[in-house]
Amino acid sequence: MGRLGFNAKWTKWIKGCLSSSKISVLVNGSPTSEFKPEKGLRQGDPLAPLLFLIAVEGLSGAVREVVNKGLLEGIKIGSKDIHVSML
Repeated sequence: MGRLGFNAKWTKWIKGCLSSSKISVLVNGSPTSEFKPEKGLRQGDPLAPLLFLIAVEGLSGAVREVVNKGLLEGIKIGSKDIHVSML
């Protein structure tokens, strides 16, 4: 996120939201003791769509840079030869 220009304080807040939660699992209808997830987002996390868009924007910029350097070649589609390097 830092490479995309996000403020370090904002990035720290997002990391805090992702690392501060605790979850438990239902086993035969009874919850287990709480534990801290090690990595990633949990199902239904309201931050998931935002973080997905941030990640895709970073990937898009990286692909654009590689195409501009001539290291990746896209395809041309249709009679007007529309250039596509990512979908």
